[in-house]
Parts: sequence; structure tokens; C-alpha cells
Amino acid sequence: MLTELIELQNDDTINGSKNMKKEYTITEITADTLQSSNVLQLVWNVFEEFDACQYSAEGVREFQNYIESSAIKQLLENSKMKMWGCFHNGKIIGMIAVKPPSHITLLFVDKQYHRQGVARALYQTIIDYYSKTDDCLEISVNSSLYAVEVYKRLGFVATDAEQEKNGIRFVPMKQKFR
Repeated sequence: MLTELIELQNDDTINGSKNMKKEYTITEITADTLQSSNVLQLVWNVFEEFDACQYSAEGVREFQNYIESSAIKQLLENSKMKMWGCFHNGKIIGMIAVKPPSHITLLFVDKQYHRQGVARALYQTIIDYYSKTDDCLEISVNSSLYAVEVYKRLGFVATDAEQEKNGIRFVPMKQKFR
């Protein structure tokens, strides 16, 4: 299991002091740690706040079914998904999940930690993971409409126009990294 301690910039102003650093831990989430990590509750909370309003009722149900705990646990057990969580003081604040060969399937960060480098650090974790294999040349994602700009800042480009499948609206994107 990969655990990494990182320091990220915090753009909050506290007592007149800017750019304070916070320590975060990025840890692989396994089938055994899925429940205790509260990662799926984070995913649902962030989805409800930022994405659900752009989806039909069908799309919200589809997403809710996708992140159902037993389904995700089975994907993790069968090595059909890898997942990492970012923690601050023991609390889950962000997560990323990928499916083979190299597709980001989930990337969510608690609103309180947006624009502090959490998504970038999580993304770097999967870059490091894939850099150990010689056959992975690009990473893909079906970005929610809300996250398109985040992925652009990470170096992704749209490969097609906005699409909808089962009520879920997304923009297909890729990034070549070799």
C-alpha cells in the first residue's frame, strides 16, 4: 500500500498570514479500507453540491448506483479499479480512482480544500503509479461539466464535444504524459 506525506499550499488567510502549508497524506484505498475511509460519502457530498444540478434524475441515479459501496468494493477486490484518498488530520478531503488501462473514473475534493493543490497531488499519484509501466502513454477521463477547467489546468484536452449517457453529462478528455 502506498502512503505519501505531502505539503500543499493553503491559500486561506489566517491571522493575516497567507500561503500557510498544510500536511496531507495520500494513501491507497483498498477493499478493506473502503468503508472506514468514508471516501464514498465524500464523493456523494461533493457530487451533490457541484454536479447533480447538471444531471437529469436518471443521471443522478446512475451515478449513485455507480458509487454503491459493494460495487466499488468488488472492483477494488478484482483489481478493476485503483483508488487513493487524501487525508488531512485523519479526515478524507479528496480522492481519485482509475480503471485499467488508464482512465480516471472518479476525482473529488472537499469544497473546503479546493484550489489548494489536492487534485493535482492526487493526479500526480496516478502519474507516478502509471510511470512504473511502459505501456501507458496517456490518461483519459470523462469529465463532469464542472471539472473541465480543473482537468485543463492538469494538462488534459477535450477529445470530443459534450456527451450524455444514461443521464450523465460529460466531456471526454485525454492527456499524453510520455
